[in-house]
Amino acid sequence: MTDAQHRRPTRRRRPSTAARVGGFLWRWLWIITAGVSVAGVFYGVQLDRVVRGKFEGQRWALPARVYARPLELYASRPLDPEQFQAELDRLNYHQVENAELPSSGTYQRVGDHFLLKTRTFQFWDGQEPARHLDVQLVDGRVARLTDADGGADPALVRLDAMLIASIYPTHNEDRILVRREDLPDLLVNTLIAVEDRNFHNHFGVDPRGILRAAYSNFQAGAVVEGASTLTQQLVKNFYLNADRTFQRKLKEAYMSLLLELRYSKNEILEAYANEIYLGQDGRRAIHGFALASSFFFNKSLNEIGIPETALLIGMVQAPSNLDPRRHPEAATTRRNLVLDLMVRDNVISAKDAAQAKTMPLGIAEGGGRPVGSYPDFISLVRRQLQRDYHDEDLRSEGLNIFTTLDPLVQATVERAVPKQLSALEKSHQMKPETLESAAVVTSVDQGEVLALVGGRKPGYAGFNRALDTVRSIGSLVKPAVYLTALAQPERYTLTSGISDSPVSLADGDKRWEPKNYDRRVNGTVRLADALARSLNLATVNLGLSVGVKKVAETLYQLGIQRKIRIVPSLLLGSVSMSPLEVAQMYQTLAANGYRAPLRAIREVVDAKGQPLNRYPLAIEAVIDPKAAYLTGWAMQGVVKRGTAKWLGEQLPDGMTMAGKTGTTDDMRDSWFAGFSGDKVAVVWLGRDDYKPMGLTGGTGALRVWAEFMLALANEPLSEFPPEGVVIADACGRTKIPYIGSAPRSQNCGSSDNNGDEPIKRRTARRNENGESSPESADADAEPVAESVAAPEPAPPPKPKPKPKPQVEENNTFMSDF
Repeated sequence: MTDAQHRRPTRRRRPSTAARVGGFLWRWLWIITAGVSVAGVFYGVQLDRVVRGKFEGQRWALPARVYARPLELYASRPLDPEQFQAELDRLNYHQVENAELPSSGTYQRVGDHFLLKTRTFQFWDGQEPARHLDVQLVDGRVARLTDADGGADPALVRLDAMLIASIYPTHNEDRILVRREDLPDLLVNTLIAVEDRNFHNHFGVDPRGILRAAYSNFQAGAVVEGASTLTQQLVKNFYLNADRTFQRKLKEAYMSLLLELRYSKNEILEAYANEIYLGQDGRRAIHGFALASSFFFNKSLNEIGIPETALLIGMVQAPSNLDPRRHPEAATTRRNLVLDLMVRDNVISAKDAAQAKTMPLGIAEGGGRPVGSYPDFISLVRRQLQRDYHDEDLRSEGLNIFTTLDPLVQATVERAVPKQLSALEKSHQMKPETLESAAVVTSVDQGEVLALVGGRKPGYAGFNRALDTVRSIGSLVKPAVYLTALAQPERYTLTSGISDSPVSLADGDKRWEPKNYDRRVNGTVRLADALARSLNLATVNLGLSVGVKKVAETLYQLGIQRKIRIVPSLLLGSVSMSPLEVAQMYQTLAANGYRAPLRAIREVVDAKGQPLNRYPLAIEAVIDPKAAYLTGWAMQGVVKRGTAKWLGEQLPDGMTMAGKTGTTDDMRDSWFAGFSGDKVAVVWLGRDDYKPMGLTGGTGALRVWAEFMLALANEPLSEFPPEGVVIADACGRTKIPYIGSAPRSQNCGSSDNNGDEPIKRRTARRNENGESSPESADADAEPVAESVAAPEPAPPPKPKPKPKPQVEENNTFMSDF
């Protein structure tokens, strides 16, 4: 055996302890690194889902915004110069002395001549462009509407709609969304100069920016430049909270990288501009530059200049401590510092900065809030909205709700109600604030609620009497009685004789015996005169003749929806209604039988500007227009010579109105409902404790009604009757309308009979069923009007009525309401 074969194998040298430990650590380091990497990837996937889920979904719960009707300008439109200026002021237009208007939302007034630059506004049917207008008013009308830049003159211009309310999310955040392309370059460049100079170059986190900000702040001896990027600030505000922990900062950085990876710089800038918190208005949090501009300056974002821009950007650092209303000195210092930074980065010139530093902060009062306070009207809006929308949708979907409220009409009514109530209390020796009132004003043709006041303190969100006070309407029901009769032209005309004689009917163990207001009995009176004088006995006899059930059906056709008890006392108003319900009834009368359900909402638009089309105009012919016209004509007699004669004496030349007074037992309720050619108005006046107040419809509610209606621009009632109604010749002077095919001369027995002179009195006798007979007469009666001054042709075809609610038969005489 050789030596090589006998040589023993050498043992492998064992690694040193240090080497063994090092290898162990390296293996675990790789394992840990791999594990952390895998965990980081999974964590990143989760964060990415969060980033994309919120950024691509509904980013914010947006409040619903409620707007008044836009003021429309067109040639010949009635418009008082003072009212026009008040409207511009409510819209936060700024009056300037120079004819060179600096921006949209400004105007100059010289006498009745206005120059203005309107704002762009997105309506439900498209965008209204900004315009430079020359408006000349003459004698309370638009005499000239021209393009001040020399372009084509517009036929009609809508000003931007006035914000009157917001329905906020539960967390009370408010913001006005703005797109990136609508952000002013001055604002964007200033934001980048102050908060993130390397914004366009980094990927969400900027280490060099952190070092640069630290150096700048050290040199200035104050915090002049932010260390976080705009992306990090957005992540903190949009996704996270303000906790100062390492874990939160790490998460912020990671999400910032993901955000930059997924979305463009413009998308990030847009989200930042809408998310940033800039102050507090009570419980409402002000978010975004657009709302902040409105809140602090009463200007839209594209209307602010250099000093306002510097202030807004400066407030990003510490909104509470730099609030210009509470800390004007600190806000001014910060603004001036931002101006210097704008010069440093060539955003503005040194000259512009020096001039801006001399400017005041320019903070406006009440900015960004709804203009005025209309809780009563908004209550009606919310009730109509809640038929179609959940409350959460109203608080979070960013709906834009365009209503029918006319601020000019609303302001006039709000002044009139407390003024006249105080005057009535003083003249009738009542304690102050004894009386309460409610008023509703609508348009005739479309049934739009133009104004609504629920009490003597219009801005107070208390009990809404216009909607919720349900009181007996008294004589306001009478036009329905006469309408029912006039719908039977073969039996009744405006000159038919009606018996104003005593009525006594069994009411259980008692007798129901109504009386006229003056306790007198007038025998036979002409139908039109009975309504003008509001004669109870004549109305009851007429109602019994046509049938109480027929009268109830007429009320349903006029728009009344509550159950009506079929009792004789209904003929004198033993039905209770709210002022809004009465307004519906009288709207149908004023529109010659065309009922338009009263509405407070024109359109609802979603957050993307798409109309939802939930509130179309719905007009329905429910009453024969000929009979409705005759009833309206008779109601003009109430104003000319009847219980509202005082109103007729106040009307200007050429103005005609119709109406009806209403007074309930013991003068607990005072009503007046009436209409011009374009407006219907209803006023209730009374006491909340139901005690008598000593005021009739003519001495109470009528005074409030006249106070605002005479101050408004009204169209007179139409002089042209509907087809099928002609004017009786009657010696060429009566001009009393009737349903027929051609006018005919009648023997009027007088050379100058205008329809008011008494001729011969007749009394009616009652048939065995207790119904009055208009054909019967008493030879010994006193002279009053002839029963016929117009021919009585065959009845025209009647319109098909809409299916009506079932009426309730009842043998008692007093209503349950």
